[in-house]
Formats: sequence, C-alpha cells, structure tokens
Amino acid sequence: MTTGLKIQGRVALVTGANRGIGLALVEALLERGARKIYGGARKPEALANLAARSQGVVVPLQLDITKATEVQQAAGRAQDVDLLINNAAIVGHSFGGFEDPLWLEAAPREYETNVVGSLRLSQAFAPILARNGGGTLVNISSAAGLVGLPPVLTYSSTKAALHSITQSTRQMLKEQGTRVVGVYPGPVDTDMASQLTLPKAPPSSVANAILDGLEQGQEDIYPDTLAREYGEAYAVNPKSLERRIAAMNAALD
Repeated sequence: MTTGLKIQGRVALVTGANRGIGLALVEALLERGARKIYGGARKPEALANLAARSQGVVVPLQLDITKATEVQQAAGRAQDVDLLINNAAIVGHSFGGFEDPLWLEAAPREYETNVVGSLRLSQAFAPILARNGGGTLVNISSAAGLVGLPPVLTYSSTKAALHSITQSTRQMLKEQGTRVVGVYPGPVDTDMASQLTLPKAPPSSVANAILDGLEQGQEDIYPDTLAREYGEAYAVNPKSLERRIAAMNAALD
C-alpha cells in the first residue's frame, strides 16, 4: 500500500492560486497546517489579504508559467518546496462548431499554459523536489482529459496531453523519489466553467478531496461525483465513456 503524504509541515507551491481551485487549495493547505504556501499567480496582489491573515504562511509569488524568466525566478526564490501543484489553466474557446476558426486561435494559448507551462514549471522544480527528499508533484488535469468533450474541443485535448505527461513524468522522476499524482476533476463552480450547465462541485470540496487523496496515497485522484463516475468508466471501458459523451451531445442537439 502506498504511503500517504502528510500535509502538515509541507512547503507547497500552487499555481493559478488567486481564484477557483487554486485559491481553494491554498486555503485548504493552510487549514491543514502546511508550513509555507507559495501562491503563484499572474496577479499575486490578489492574495495579499490571505497572506496577511495567515501571518506570512501564504507567500504571494509573481508567476506566469508561460514566461520562462518568471518560472526561473520562482524556482530561485522557492528553494524549499516539497509539494508542487500545477493548477494554472485556461479555456480559450468553447461551444463552437467544428469549423469554427476560433478553435485554432484558442489552441496555441491553451497549450502554452495548460501543457507547456506546467511542464516548464515541473522541469524547473524537479531538482528542488529531489533535494528536498523527492517531494510530490501534482498535475491538475480534468475529467475532460480522459475523454474528448466537444464543447471544449481544444481545452479537452490539452488536458489529455497533461494526463500523458503526468504518466511519463511519474516514470521519469521515480528514481529521484518524486511522487507524481494526476487529478481529474469534473465541472467545478469556477469562472472558467461559468458557461457549463452541468451540476458543479464547490471548489472547496474539490480542494479538500485532492488533499484527502494525497494523504491517502492515491496516484490518480477523482475529487467529485462526476469525476469518479468518469474515472470508473475509463478504467473499465474507455470506449463506453466515449459513447456516453456522444449520447449526451446528441441529446443536446
């Protein structure tokens, strides 16, 4: 049985920490006794009040993961990190027809953040994790990374790519003792999912389910009801999950 990760006393870095799941993760880590939490964000001033209330446990960090210079600066400053959570992501376009040209405009921006940016940060922090006992690297993918979702055509493909990267990273960092975890949420009640009409899980419950999964030693975490349904279907018969999504889309037409 895999040994769980004790959150208390950890030094974490969460990207996209100023809102949504990222902010909820910062708050949940704080509640569980993390020693220090770097909140990486393009606008770190959004975390100023939380940093003050935490008496310095929360450390706002200027971090745009699409900018190599900012990633290197973050790595230089946060040398004590032993828990890295790649959460930052964007949706560039949604609900277009297949021939919609906006997909091609959205895709490069989505891939640069959701895939390349997360890989860039992981590469920068892998040596730091190694020096700090191996540590844990968490990639927040999506249930949309397990099966293609037409309403978010290109975003869904980025999360599939991150799922693949998670699996490869798990193998490539095994020798240095780094645990690599994939997280696959369903719809979450955040700004990014505002156009979805499906039931959405609260960010706080998703964040706590993620930390519960880490503490239980889970390698793949499905932090809400829909995510667990998709995860179970994906494990048994991926094609059945594809057919389920096709039937849902047909019903909406």
